[in-house]
Amino acid sequence: METIRFMSIARVKPVPGVSAMTLRDGKVLLAKRAKQAGYGLWSLPGGHIEPGEAARDAALRELAEETGVTARLDRLVGCQDIIHRDTDDTVIFHYVVSVFLCHWQHGEAVAATDVSDVMWAGLCDLDSLNMTDGTADLIRNTLKTIT
Repeated sequence: METIRFMSIARVKPVPGVSAMTLRDGKVLLAKRAKQAGYGLWSLPGGHIEPGEAARDAALRELAEETGVTARLDRLVGCQDIIHRDTDDTVIFHYVVSVFLCHWQHGEAVAATDVSDVMWAGLCDLDSLNMTDGTADLIRNTLKTIT
């Protein structure tokens, strides 16, 4: 009798997340990630959607928690997949991030939960920053549509 072997495959389900592309005086607010996903990289402030929370509300909550800034949410500007794999090409985690365009209302940006630094960056700054994949292009493309 032949023995059938089944491989144990770790199934990683995509996790919904949000980011807030917040503009103020022609600059965008960036946060330096201090947690596993994107550690040490500049990105848009954001994170997980809590159970029962609307994505739009989560974007504003994460922005306030990470930076102390409050903003007016304008519209959805994109959706990004963040997929990290190990050396065997096995998916370690997969986030599907809805990115919302926001406009600063008040608050001075300070690094708070999940981030080690924050900055207001102009378009000319993006090329010199070590950023999460696709973030600089998304910012550039979005700003082209609103200027």
